Amino acid sequence: MKLYCSANDVRSRTLTTLRQLRQPTRRVDARIIKTGFDTDTCRSNFTVEDLLRRGQVSAARKVYDEMPHKNTVSTNTMISGYVKMGDLSSARHLFDAMPDRTVVTWTILMGWYAGNNHFDEAFKLFRQMCRSCTLPDYVTFTTLLPGCNDGVPQNAVGQVHAFAVKLGFDTNLFLTVCNVLLKSYCEVRRLDLACVLFEEIPDKDSVTFNTLITGYEKDGLCADAIHLFLEMRQSGHKPSDFTFSGVLKAVVGLHDFALGQQLHGLSVTTGFSLDASVGNQILHFYSKHDRVLETRNLFNEMPELDFVSYNVVISSYSQAEQYEESLNLFREMQCMGFDRRNFPFATMLSIAANLSSLQVGRQVHCQAIVSTADSILHVGNSLVDMYAKCEMFDEAELIFKSLSQRSTVSWTALISGYVQKGLHGAGLKLFTKMRGENLRADQSTFATVLKASASFASLLLGKQLHAFIIRSGNLENVFSGSGLVDMYAKCGSIKDAVQVFEEMPDRNAVSWNALISAYADNGDGEAAIGAFTKMIQSGLQPDSVSILGVLIACSHCGFVEQGTEFFQAMSPIYGITPKKKHYACMLDLLGRNGRFAEAEKLMDEMPFEPDEIMWSSILNACRIHKNQSLAERAAEQLFSMEKLRDAAAYVSMSNIYAAAGKWENVRHVKKAMRERGIKKVPAYSWVEVNHKIHVFSSNDQTHPNGDEIVRKINELTAEIDREGYKPDTSSVVQDIDEQMKIESLKYHSERLAVAFALISTPEGCPIVVMKNLRACRDCHAAIKLISKIVKRVITVRDSSRFHHFSEGVHVQTQPGFARGMSYGFPKFIKSEGLGGLYKGIGPLWGVRFLLQNVIRKSTFVTDTMMKFASFETIVEMIYKYAIPRPKDQFSKGLQLGVSFAGGYVAGVFCAIVSHPADYLVSFLNNARGATVGDAVKKIGLLGLFTRGLPLRIVIIGTLTGAQWGIYDAFKVFVGLPTTGGVAPAAAITPAEAKA
Repeated sequence: MKLYCSANDVRSRTLTTLRQLRQPTRRVDARIIKTGFDTDTCRSNFTVEDLLRRGQVSAARKVYDEMPHKNTVSTNTMISGYVKMGDLSSARHLFDAMPDRTVVTWTILMGWYAGNNHFDEAFKLFRQMCRSCTLPDYVTFTTLLPGCNDGVPQNAVGQVHAFAVKLGFDTNLFLTVCNVLLKSYCEVRRLDLACVLFEEIPDKDSVTFNTLITGYEKDGLCADAIHLFLEMRQSGHKPSDFTFSGVLKAVVGLHDFALGQQLHGLSVTTGFSLDASVGNQILHFYSKHDRVLETRNLFNEMPELDFVSYNVVISSYSQAEQYEESLNLFREMQCMGFDRRNFPFATMLSIAANLSSLQVGRQVHCQAIVSTADSILHVGNSLVDMYAKCEMFDEAELIFKSLSQRSTVSWTALISGYVQKGLHGAGLKLFTKMRGENLRADQSTFATVLKASASFASLLLGKQLHAFIIRSGNLENVFSGSGLVDMYAKCGSIKDAVQVFEEMPDRNAVSWNALISAYADNGDGEAAIGAFTKMIQSGLQPDSVSILGVLIACSHCGFVEQGTEFFQAMSPIYGITPKKKHYACMLDLLGRNGRFAEAEKLMDEMPFEPDEIMWSSILNACRIHKNQSLAERAAEQLFSMEKLRDAAAYVSMSNIYAAAGKWENVRHVKKAMRERGIKKVPAYSWVEVNHKIHVFSSNDQTHPNGDEIVRKINELTAEIDREGYKPDTSSVVQDIDEQMKIESLKYHSERLAVAFALISTPEGCPIVVMKNLRACRDCHAAIKLISKIVKRVITVRDSSRFHHFSEGVHVQTQPGFARGMSYGFPKFIKSEGLGGLYKGIGPLWGVRFLLQNVIRKSTFVTDTMMKFASFETIVEMIYKYAIPRPKDQFSKGLQLGVSFAGGYVAGVFCAIVSHPADYLVSFLNNARGATVGDAVKKIGLLGLFTRGLPLRIVIIGTLTGAQWGIYDAFKVFVGLPTTGGVAPAAAITPAEAKA
């Protein structure tokens, strides 16, 4: 900061100020002389001040203008009155006309600019004051600095701090100035300088501690905020209501429920829980941890409620999707006499958007207009979001254009509305317009446009957005990184998704949830569960989205027992109340595996009625397992619903009747569908070739390369026929002859897309095809064989999940060792390298365990062999991925023989591998203090692997292998899905059932 008065002048005035502090009598006398004190002027000044206090600005100005002798107090009083009434132009006119301004004059005007976020003007006035050789006092500093935010240049606060030190305002006599400087450093995100200043303050008070605690919390350093609170307690400073408010916010950031409960108890002990602001923060804490019941109970017990209390509880119900409770509490709030501008209009509009209830949204909009709250920026943004999500895009754009300030949030709200309604292209065009306005995209914007990119499965577009995020400096943001993980996963590039995740400098629950969902969507249930385990090991608390991702993974892979365990552990272990989505996922998991009795029991025990998604899951499961009676019950429930999302229920029921040959019932269902005005969504697939999206529908003949595509289809059909392909005409629900059904299967949209990609891309290039509906079982089997013939990796993403095909196998993207056994160890090493093998095996122990224990003598060896030799793990791994299954054309007798033999071999292998570990455990338990070396010395290295092995092979291997083999053979005969591998003809795998 440049000061244009000389250093000598500054020193002289500083000395004068210090002398005045020592000689109060002389200071008063000098003041009287300086202001030209007389009784008439003093009386007029009091009159002006009294009129301004009563809001009579015009009368006050008249008295001021009629004063024969004005002094600086007169003008300062008038300027202060104008500033308080918001009339800046009149205040500035008087200010500019003043021949002699005091520090009070400058401070009054600076206070208005700083209080209204015009910090450039405030600091400009401060510089002008210093250049006029008017020295600031402590009131100037406490007026200029408190409102600072991250829009203030960081060096400006540092310059003001240096000037305060020069004038001696950094001492204990002016602790208020020190606290204001500390707060300013926190607001401009210079916590490093704030910490230095904090340490240099010799006698801190509670305000000093509260300021830095709040600074830590706002900057995300929640653990540091808690440690400072403990230091504050140890130093003997008593906490205040501001202390508890800051610390409770930090606890919310840490997701530490136990610590929050302890702070709640401390606030009750100290009596601060009765304070409305502290009570509201406690409400906020329970709300953020999805403890709706505790939040409402505390709300009912609070002695004093304000609008914040209502807003928190309404938001809590909204987050828990208990929208009816939110609406009831909002109605109650309207009778409490609060200022309507403080109503939670944004939350209520969000509820209307989530419900797609235009009626509720318009009612809230009307109330916002009456209270003039619609002029508040965040309410205007919520209006844009509500109308867009209710598909009223004209109204949304009209409100968007009428906003006084179109911020990044405003643009993101409109873009999000288009994207969520499936208008991804329109959303991306809006993003381009936003960039043209020179607005800086934030994490929410990037997450939205990445979602649009993922819907197109356009890896090229996704990589362009990735590059843009890097250039904009948002790559290290956890939400942008999580959006990239999701985008790459939905574009079928799980390898890139994992790489982005591993390169993220900071990870939170959102990041881990994105990774879990990525594995789940790509059919890798084991990796999804592994990621969930690592998330807990990293110290993060899983939330409802984490559990949902794991349940989806279990559903895709048929892990019924694991999925049930996770679901049952939600409340007692993870403290998460299951929501509708969790119940829907469990019903899907149980139904797809034919466990209808358990699914019906779960529906009976649910705390709410089954909705459309749940009954649709049951109906689809009935189609897979041909349970016509339950299907009719599910269809009846669906058909009686007032509103359905689409025609899926009618189509599924029609398919069930068609599969049973009940064509009359099929016609009845289709007639009911027409009478209700519901139309079936046409199936279409698309593929990106040479930076262009090519879309295909069934039997599509409009593509420019149509003849080449048909020739390729016929050529591929002939080749897969030679490989043993048998058309599954159950996927065709028309009442036509068999040959026509077979012919129609050839030209399904996904096959046309694959054929076009094969003739348009170089050999060996991977192919990614997207489909808006689920892929049929016949296309699933055909594309699997096509991948073997053309020697390419083909990925098909339907409405449910990804299907990866390679060398004639539907690849479950399993971790290192299992995938290596499936493909063959040499091929796996060639494609993934030793690093890939380590990534598959390493999670069994964890890197820290390996580093800590590799140098030990016996513990590491024993633990390693025991983990590797787990019967359950190894048998399942070999049986699912290493044992070949017979082709569809083989008889059930041969299937039984191969299944039995495969199970036997798996059991024998496990007996051999686990034998040394079991022997060591027995030896070390019987001989205390012994080591592995002692065992080897006693029986020899060869004896460790052979002693007692034949008997073990006969007993344990035979029993275990027979158990698995007979169990699988039984499932083959009754038509249930088998344990793994390529399914026999009479059964389908859970993955194929998903298709």
